[in-house]
Amino acid sequence: MAPVVGGGAAGETFHKVNFAAPRSFAAAFKSDLKETLFPDDPFHDFKGKPLPIKAKKALQYFVPIFEWLPKYTRKLFMYDLLAGITIASLAIPQGISYAKLANIPPIIGLYSSFVPPLIYSVFGSSKHLAVGTVAASSLIIAATIEAKVNPIENPQLYLNLVFTATLISGVTQLILGVFRLGILVDFLSHSTITGFMGGTATLICLQQLKGIFGLKHFTTHTDMVSVIRVILKNRKEIRWESTVVGVVFLVFLQFTRFVKQKKPKLFWVSAIAPMVVVVTGCVFAYVAHVEKHGIAIVGDLKKGINPSSLKNLDFDPKYLSAPIQAGLVTAMIALAEGIAIGRSFAIMENQQIDGNKEMIAFGLMNIIGSFTSCYLTTGPFSKTAVNYNAGCKTQMANVVMSICMMLTLFFLAPLFSYTPLVALSAIIMSAMLGLIEYDKAYHLYKTDKFDFIICMAAFFGVAFISMDVGLMLSVGLALLRALLYVARPASSKLGNIPDTSVYRDMEQYPGAIDIPKTLILQLGSPIYFANSGYLRERILRWVRDEQVKKASEGDDVEHVILDFGGVTSIDITGVETLVEIRRSLEVRDIKVVIVNPRLEVMEKLIVTNFIDKIGKERVFLSIEDAIEGCNFSLTPQKDCGSEES
Repeated sequence: MAPVVGGGAAGETFHKVNFAAPRSFAAAFKSDLKETLFPDDPFHDFKGKPLPIKAKKALQYFVPIFEWLPKYTRKLFMYDLLAGITIASLAIPQGISYAKLANIPPIIGLYSSFVPPLIYSVFGSSKHLAVGTVAASSLIIAATIEAKVNPIENPQLYLNLVFTATLISGVTQLILGVFRLGILVDFLSHSTITGFMGGTATLICLQQLKGIFGLKHFTTHTDMVSVIRVILKNRKEIRWESTVVGVVFLVFLQFTRFVKQKKPKLFWVSAIAPMVVVVTGCVFAYVAHVEKHGIAIVGDLKKGINPSSLKNLDFDPKYLSAPIQAGLVTAMIALAEGIAIGRSFAIMENQQIDGNKEMIAFGLMNIIGSFTSCYLTTGPFSKTAVNYNAGCKTQMANVVMSICMMLTLFFLAPLFSYTPLVALSAIIMSAMLGLIEYDKAYHLYKTDKFDFIICMAAFFGVAFISMDVGLMLSVGLALLRALLYVARPASSKLGNIPDTSVYRDMEQYPGAIDIPKTLILQLGSPIYFANSGYLRERILRWVRDEQVKKASEGDDVEHVILDFGGVTSIDITGVETLVEIRRSLEVRDIKVVIVNPRLEVMEKLIVTNFIDKIGKERVFLSIEDAIEGCNFSLTPQKDCGSEES
C-alpha cells in the first residue's frame, strides 16, 4: 500500500505518512509481549554472538555469581570482609528480636541469617542488599497464623505453619520472577509502602511495651486500640525494674542513631549498638540474676547449624488458609520492600538491578529457607544501609555474614540465651521509630494530596483495623486513582507558539495563538471502551465551546485536527467512537483530520477501514502539515490536502 502525501497551493510537499499493510497477528503479539514482559530487553547482548558466547551470557544472566566472581579480587574482598562482619553484628540481635516478634524460637532468627544470604549471593543482582528478616513480615506472619493456632498452646504446629507460609511466599515470588510479572508489585505505590510501614512500625512499637513493662498478659490483636486497652487493663503488672532497663537501652540506641545522623562517617556506632545492647544485657542478666526481678530472658539456644524442616511443612486443609494468606501478603510486601531498597542503593552508584531477577533470588532463598528451618527473609533497609556505608563492593558481603552466623551457631549461640527480652524490645522499638517517616508524609501532603490520602489510608487502616485491611484500603485507593486516570484521560486544545512551528497546550501557554477556522486537540491516552464515551463527549464539548468563541469573533470551525501522538493503542469501541465523532461533526460541516497516529493505532484504523472512510488525504505526519493541508482545502472546491505530490 503506497504512502499518500498532500500538496499545498504553492506546491509544497507534505511529509509522507506510512500506510503500510498491518503486521501479522503473530508479529504484533510478539512485539507486545516483548514490551510487556521484557521492557529492559535483557538479551540485547546476545544478538550476533556465537552459541558458546550466548550460553555463557545466559548463565551469567540467570546466575549472577558467574558474572562477578571471575572478576573478584583480593582488594574487593577486604571491603566485603569488613562489611560482612559489620552486618553480622547487626544480624544477630535483629534475628533474635524479629523471631520473638513472629512468636517463634529465637534460634530460627539466627538460622534465617545463615542459609538465605548464601542463596542470594548466588542468584541476587544487587551488590549492596543485605539479606535478613524484617519486622513487618514477622508481624504479618504472627498475626495471620495466630488466628488459627495459638503459639503458646501448640508451638510446634505454629512453627510448622510459619515454615509453610515461607514456602508459599517463596513459590509466589519465584513464579512472579520467572513469568516476569513484576508489574504486579508496582501496584504497591511509594505512598502505600510509606503508610503501611509507618502504621506497622507504630503497631510494633506499641506491642513492644509488653517487653518494656514486663507484662505477663497481652493481646493477640494487632490494632492500636486493642493494644492500648490491654496495657491499661494490666497496668498493675508493670515491673519498674524492667521499665528502667528498657528505657535505658532505648535511650542509648536512639542516641547512637542521633550520632549517625549528625556524623554519617560514624555509622558504625549505630550499627554495633544493638550488639552492644545484647552483650550488655546478657552480662547484666547473668550477674544480676534478673529472672528473680521479673525480667524474662530468651532461654535455651542450641548449638549447631540449621536442621532440615522438610518434614515440618504442614498442608493440613484445616490450617492451610492461614499460611496461604500470610505467604501471599508477605511475598508482595517483601518484594516491594527489597526491590525498592536494592534499586535505591544501586542508583547511588549509577547502577541498575533487574527486578525480575531479584524476585527469582528472593523466591529461591525463601523456598530453600523453608526447607532449612528459616522463615521469611528479604532485604531490610537498616542492614542494607549499614552494608553500603561499610563499603561493600559485591554480594560476597552476604557470604561473609553467613560464615559469621555459622560460627555463631556453632560456638556462641548458647551465650545469647541470657539476653533479656526487654533488650530485644528496645532494639525493635528503636528500629521501628526510624521507619515512621514523618518527613515523607509531610512531603506527600505538600506535593500531592491524593497520594497523602493513600498514605494515610494505609497508616490508619493498619494502626486501627488490621494490616491486611490497611493494605487493601490503600491499594484500592491507588487503583481507583489509576482507573480515574484511565477513564477520564487528559485532552487539551493546542495553539501555535508565536514565530515558531511549535504547538502547545493553550491553558499552559496562554500566549499561544488560535488557528483560524481550525481546532487542534491533543489526546494523551489509549482510546478504548473504558474512556471512549468520555472522549467523545469531551471532543464534542471542545468543538461546541470553540464554535461559540469563534462565532463571537466572526469566525467558524471548519476543521478539527486530532493529534494522536500520545494515543498508544485503540480498540474496536474506540474506532467506533471515532466514527461517531466524524459523523456528528460532518453534520455540522466540520471535517476531521488525524495527525501522527502511532503504528498500532494506524494498523487498527486500516483494518477497520476507518482510514478509507475519512480518506488518506486527511491523515498527516505533523500538525504543521495538517494546517497547511486544511488551509489549502479552504480554497473553493478543494478538500483537505486533496492534491497529491
